[in-house]
Amino acid sequence: MNILIVDDEELQRDLLGGFLAKQGFQVATASGGRQALDLFAEEPFDLLLLDHRMEGMNGDELLARVREIDPLVHAIMITAYGEVPTAVRVMQLGADDIFEKPVDLEKLLERIRKIEEQILIRKDGEQITATLDRENLPVRIIGDSPPMRQALSVIARAADTPWPVLIRGETGTGKELTARLLHLLSKRRNGPFIEVNCAAIPENLFESELFGHERGAFTGAEKTRRGVFEQAHGGTLLLDEVGELPLALQAKMLRVLQEGRLTRVGGEQAITVDVRLVSATNREIRDLVRKERFREDLYFRLNVIEVEMPPLRKRREDIAPLVAFFLDRFGSGHRFDSRAMQLLARYDYPGNVRELEHIIQRTVTLSRSPVIGVNDLPPEVRRSGTENRDGSLTQRLADLERRLIVEALESNDWVQTRAAQSLGISERVLRYRMEKAGIRRPTS
Repeated sequence: MNILIVDDEELQRDLLGGFLAKQGFQVATASGGRQALDLFAEEPFDLLLLDHRMEGMNGDELLARVREIDPLVHAIMITAYGEVPTAVRVMQLGADDIFEKPVDLEKLLERIRKIEEQILIRKDGEQITATLDRENLPVRIIGDSPPMRQALSVIARAADTPWPVLIRGETGTGKELTARLLHLLSKRRNGPFIEVNCAAIPENLFESELFGHERGAFTGAEKTRRGVFEQAHGGTLLLDEVGELPLALQAKMLRVLQEGRLTRVGGEQAITVDVRLVSATNREIRDLVRKERFREDLYFRLNVIEVEMPPLRKRREDIAPLVAFFLDRFGSGHRFDSRAMQLLARYDYPGNVRELEHIIQRTVTLSRSPVIGVNDLPPEVRRSGTENRDGSLTQRLADLERRLIVEALESNDWVQTRAAQSLGISERVLRYRMEKAGIRRPTS
C-alpha cells in the first residue's frame, strides 16, 4: 500500500515514515499541502496521513482538494491534543479516522491494516466487474455493501483455483449465480457448467444421477447414461442443497473427490473425471455433522474455500441499486415514490433478492400509474412501516439499535463524532456497530 505522510514537522514525518516503512509499506513524505498535491499528481496514493494544523494549507483543506482528484482515497487525520472538535469537518470530508498526538503507533498500524484490507477487498470487486464488462459475460452482480464486497473478494481469489468451494446462504441470496460467476471467472469457463439440485432427486436414483449407470444395471435402465460428474468433465459441477445428500452415498462421493475416478452403477471400469466441485447450501452443515447426518471428512473436503452470501437485510444499502436494476429489466418508465422506497428499504426480505425481484415484477405489472406508491406494495411490505413485534428479542433489539444509530447519524449530518456523542458512546464503538449492522452513509 502506498502511503503519503503530510506534516510540517520533520521529526513527525521521520518517525511515522520510518515506522511504516519497516512494516513493509511504500512511504512518501511532504512538508505541506502544496508539495503533497504535487506528489499526488505524479503518482497515486492509497492512504494519506495528514497533520491537521499546517501553515499555508490545513489538513482539512488538503483533504478536500485531494478528494476532488480521487474520491476513493483513504485518509487519517492527526491532530494535537484537544483539537478533535475542530476536525469534525474532516470526518464530513470522508476521513477514516482521527488520531491525537502523540500517536500510538501500534493502534495506528492496526487501523492502517484494516484500511489496507478494505482497499484490497474493493480492488477484488473492481477486478470482477471489469472482467464481466470486458468479456461481456452473462452474469451481473449488483451490490457494493461491505458484506457483498467481502463475498466478491473471496470469489475473485478463489475463482481460478482448483479447490472445492462451499457457498453458504439463505434461500434467494444468489448462491447459484455465485457458482456461475466462479465458473466464468475460472480457466474452465469454456467447459460445461452442470447444476444438480440434491433436494429434487429421489434417493433411489441419487447414485445414478451423480455417477451414471450402464445399460441393464437396474429395471428401467434401457441404455447407458452418463452421470453429472461425467457431464461436467473439464468444467464445473454445482451440487445445490448439498446438505440433502444421502448419508449412504457420501462415502462414494468422498472417494470420487479423492481419486478423481468413478464407476457407473452396474459398471466395472473406472472412469477418470476432471471436475471443479462447487457446493451450495442454506443449511448449517456443521449441525448435520454433529447429528451424524453428514460425514465430517466429506464436509472438510467440500469446504476448502467458503463463500458466505449475505441476506438482503444485512446489506440494505444494496436495495436501491437492486430496485433500479429490476425496474430497468421489468418496468416501462416506472419508479417508486420516496415513501414506497423507504418501505422497500425497511422490509426484511425473508426471501432475499429473489423476493425483491418478485415484488418489483408484481408492482410494475399491477400498478396503474408509472409512479408506484405505498398502496401498490404488497401487504407484508406495507406492514414493515409499522413497529415490528415479530421475531426474537435479540432481533428486535438489533433492529431498535440500528434505527437509533441511523437516526443519530441523520440528525448530525452523518458526522460520526457528533452522532457518537449524542448516543453516549465512543466513536470507535459507533464505527464497530455501524459495520456490524451494515450501516453506511447513502450516496447522493
